[in-house]
Amino acid sequence: MPRFFTNELNEEQITLTGSDAHHIGRSLRMRPGEAVTVCCCGIDYNCVISKITEDTVYLDLVEKFRCAAEPTVEVTLFQAIPKLDKLELIIQKCVELGAARIVPVLTRRCISRPDPKDLAKKLVRLNKIAEEAAKQSGRGRIPEVCPMVSFKEALSMMAELDRSIILYEEEGGVRFGQVPLEGVKSVGLLIGSEGGFDAEEAQAAADMGAVRVWLGKRILRCETAPITAVSILMFLTNNM
Repeated sequence: MPRFFTNELNEEQITLTGSDAHHIGRSLRMRPGEAVTVCCCGIDYNCVISKITEDTVYLDLVEKFRCAAEPTVEVTLFQAIPKLDKLELIIQKCVELGAARIVPVLTRRCISRPDPKDLAKKLVRLNKIAEEAAKQSGRGRIPEVCPMVSFKEALSMMAELDRSIILYEEEGGVRFGQVPLEGVKSVGLLIGSEGGFDAEEAQAAADMGAVRVWLGKRILRCETAPITAVSILMFLTNNM
């Protein structure tokens, strides 16, 4: 069943407009009586098409329920900026796995150091990648790819979440299974770029309250680490 996303929805009169309406009428060539799913804020609305006009598709609500593909824990990935092609892969796979938000972070060891204005121009494409991954994986919402922030700003954002985690390759961290996650509703996951974090950054994160997590003796590539970490988090919180 085709899935469409919206941020606002009137249950008394559900409609799809713009590119979604054109896609239904012109590309999919759907007709009244056929079924579609509209996703809004993690809720799936199963509907049937009642009428199609040039720019609007009118829908009748059949049933609604919480999207089964949406995790019970909200994971925000704070990803130190790697090369752009790696960031695209990270966004795609972490959205498929269940990440709720991706925040690019500029750290001291980032090899790629884009100008904020240049990265802002790429946000449209990055959010489109997130949208396509959400549709492909049956998500009930489209995770947001946020504008780039500084390391200090990232720590401030993480402090507002229930649990914060930093992946750090040096010894002294705990295993993922040792992180207290019971009853946690929001998690911030801070992961380095190709150069990882320096000791001062790691200490600043720990001082803020982030748990240092060590993934073992094998050093993962910067695009492998977030995919691995999000997968483990989903498993540990019974979202796999």
